[in-house]
Amino acid sequence: MYHCYILYSKTLDRYYIGSCGSDLEGRLSRHLSNHKGFTAKAKDWIVVHIEKYEFKTEALARERVIKRKKSRKYIERLAQLS
Repeated sequence: MYHCYILYSKTLDRYYIGSCGSDLEGRLSRHLSNHKGFTAKAKDWIVVHIEKYEFKTEALARERVIKRKKSRKYIERLAQLS
């Protein structure tokens, strides 16, 4: 099982789109840990949307589709559906 997910940080008022394998909780823990990268800027990330896929290629393709839209409104609509 693979996931495409959207995180939200109230501190930054920003969304983050990503994908991972079956360990979504572990991936969120890594986002919240001390590291370098975009999600290191805040420690209040919460999952606002999750989509499950059977294959990794499907999850990665969905992540790219969401990112290519470059639309906060689209992302917020997805978050409301969850």
